[in-house]
Amino acid sequence: MNFLRRPFSYRNDGVVFWIIGANILVFLADRFFERSLGRGFLVPLLAMIPELVKEGWVWTFLTYMFLHDGVSHIFFNMFALFLFGIQVERQMGSREFLLFYLLTGALAGLFSFGFYAATGDERVALMGASGAIFAVQLAYAVFFPDSIIYIWGILPLRAPVMVLGFTALEVFFMLTGRGGNVARFTHLAGFGFSWLYFLLRFGVNPWRRLTGRR
Repeated sequence: MNFLRRPFSYRNDGVVFWIIGANILVFLADRFFERSLGRGFLVPLLAMIPELVKEGWVWTFLTYMFLHDGVSHIFFNMFALFLFGIQVERQMGSREFLLFYLLTGALAGLFSFGFYAATGDERVALMGASGAIFAVQLAYAVFFPDSIIYIWGILPLRAPVMVLGFTALEVFFMLTGRGGNVARFTHLAGFGFSWLYFLLRFGVNPWRRLTGRR
């Protein structure tokens, strides 16, 4: 347990901007090469499972989160990362934030890949940073529970209300099958692994922070 909670030396190197830049570069490269990068990223259709096992494409559980399907997809993900990630990185430090971002994103991809493969849902293509972004949003709410977020620029919500509301919406969409082929379970997995990260790494119970029981 001491190993799990051993802190990094604090630095603030602007890792968020490097992550945003990497996502943009991959997006542009993928467009320039006519989506030829897709083979190197994770698409959890059942037809892909033999290739993932046979070819040993284990890196795709990390690299899938740098591939986006369209301008709006990458714009909103990177905007959310910019909005919440900068504050979270300042609170955690750059090394801790990078570990948090990559680990929660990779675990969200791995876990949701297993879920969609087991349920035989071939409509869902797993790509994008959403799992890690949802993890960052939970971290923001835990660190800044009194912060006010303006949804669509007009609706003020406290950060914990926003996070719990998004979680409820994701559960609703997943259970009802509404919302198209968006990987809802990946978003929920991002929340879940972020929650576990705070429990195991920081010894912090997110529920107590979100509900004001500090």
